[in-house]
Amino acid sequence: MRPVLLATAAILAGGPAFAQTAIPDTVVTATRAPTALERVPAGITVITRAEIEERGLATLAEALQIVPGLRLAQAGGPGQQASVFLRGNSSRSTLVLLDGVPLNDPSEPNGAFNFGNEMLFDVERIEVLRGPASSLYGASAIGGVVNLVTRRAAPDRAFQPYGELAGGTQRTLRAGAGATGTVGRFDYLWSANSLSTKGFNATADRFTRSLNERDGLRAAAATARLGWAPTEGMRVEGLVRWRENRAGLDSVPRDDPNFTGEDRRWQGQLRGEATLLGGAWTTGLRLAFTSDRRWYQNLPDQLSAAAGTDRYRGERTTLDWGNAVRLPGFGALSDGQATFGITHFHEEARSLAGSLPFQTRVDARQDGTAGHAAVQYRVWHRLDLSAGGRHDSIGRFDDTTWRLGAVLHWPEVNMRLRAAGGSGFNAPSLYQRFGAIGTSFRGNPGLKPERSLGYELGAELDVPGFGRADFATLGATFFQSRVEDLVNFNAGFNTLVNVDRAAIKGAELALALRPAAWLSTQAAWTITDARDDVTGRPLPRRPEHVVTLTARAEPLPGLVLAPTLLFTGRSPEGAFASYNDAGTSRASPRANKAGVVLNLTASWRITPQVTAFAEGRNLGGSKWEPVNGFQVPGRSLLVGTRFAF
Repeated sequence: MRPVLLATAAILAGGPAFAQTAIPDTVVTATRAPTALERVPAGITVITRAEIEERGLATLAEALQIVPGLRLAQAGGPGQQASVFLRGNSSRSTLVLLDGVPLNDPSEPNGAFNFGNEMLFDVERIEVLRGPASSLYGASAIGGVVNLVTRRAAPDRAFQPYGELAGGTQRTLRAGAGATGTVGRFDYLWSANSLSTKGFNATADRFTRSLNERDGLRAAAATARLGWAPTEGMRVEGLVRWRENRAGLDSVPRDDPNFTGEDRRWQGQLRGEATLLGGAWTTGLRLAFTSDRRWYQNLPDQLSAAAGTDRYRGERTTLDWGNAVRLPGFGALSDGQATFGITHFHEEARSLAGSLPFQTRVDARQDGTAGHAAVQYRVWHRLDLSAGGRHDSIGRFDDTTWRLGAVLHWPEVNMRLRAAGGSGFNAPSLYQRFGAIGTSFRGNPGLKPERSLGYELGAELDVPGFGRADFATLGATFFQSRVEDLVNFNAGFNTLVNVDRAAIKGAELALALRPAAWLSTQAAWTITDARDDVTGRPLPRRPEHVVTLTARAEPLPGLVLAPTLLFTGRSPEGAFASYNDAGTSRASPRANKAGVVLNLTASWRITPQVTAFAEGRNLGGSKWEPVNGFQVPGRSLLVGTRFAF
């Protein structure tokens, strides 16, 4: 994992329609106007393709576990429901993008993204922005943004194939093949991969009546992209991506051997861009579409006669126009850039879940339009300033968000100081506005958006030592935010209202050591205090302490060892399921115990094109429960090979 700084509001807000090219030492989230990392007043983590492979990160949930400031809570193994709490914010406060296109499912009742389904075979890098980003991306970005950037074609290779094949314990099989290339004015990507595993029992061993029934996964995905550059400074490309997962599910405190779920997504986009005025102005237009289909089926079994089928369908169409303009310098100002654009979307949700008389249903749709603009300049070649704003109009409400930032470069002592502040908002979901449960509950069309106001202060110091200029890097960031108008049930539990408030503060501490060219280590410690601002009680699933230790060692040329140690402290739970001696379940507010998980991946580069690898997971056999009643998968080993020509 590589902690870096995110492109400023001026860069990120301006061009979600632009194509993306991975450029060293920059972040290019949703724009072709890359910004040097040291100029950016925000926290980001970039996980590169090399790290994805060296650490054996097959799924998005695995990858995000090593991100500072982020707590991932998954109810079991791959394919199971996984939520993210970014800097103490709610699980619905993180926006997920694929090449700049929003992936959050409109039919999800709370508007939260399920991080348990995405695989990474076609992903070149993951960029995680921490902190309010609504001035960049609008709704659902109070906590931050996760952007998946797909693989890109090399400009000098007509055919560049890649692939992998691996198998291991729990009857796990992982396979994939793909290729990129550039032929004349055309470039392309095609990719297909699959993952199947018998898995582990997701319910905790402490449940005495467990059947030890395993919850497996069968998943597949495919991506195709074709790009065309008809003239110099102009490009058009289209992308189609499909992903489908089928997994076994459980309901604590009992196993549920006949409970399964299927999650399918289609996504497509067509985008074009042109460079004008000798390269000073880049303009881009994109049309994108996502379609999510989910169903969950529960059949009678020896533990329960209950049966039912739940179905969800969400669709979103997005039209973006984005621009980036290079500004002239004058006086003490240099390296200026302005960005601006307009976004329009239409989303629909249809769902039918549960059984009468408590059947949940939604059939609703809404439109939204937003305009955004930002500017940045460098002052006296050492102070970077940025400012950006956005106005969203969604359904019956409007919201305006902003962000200001500054980075002070202090080269005399190898230090960078940064400060940023901004606002954010979460739009009410379609279920929250228009959903119904039988005749006892109706959504509230008049809900206001949840709103936040926060800031962060950070510093990063490079320390030379032992003959190395980059021997150590120390980092510290303090963040604080306040969220108002949170959506919750009213006193009669028959509708939803804006009633709650949250107060969040914390710190992200980081240390990277590079004692030798063949060895590097990183430590990240996140401290979070997230509370209900009315009662003062800690918010569920926000542990006070999360520590991640990672290392990369190459003791022999071509041999890479990548261990990861994850520690998660105690975290409160709203309901804690357990069994008493009589075998009946009970629920009461308690806290999940702390847990430690150790992973290790070893890879050996046999030839410049072929690498063998072994991935060991949960080597200590931890039975930690990241979500109450659901424990982490047990020990596993996967052995395989990958190639890239």
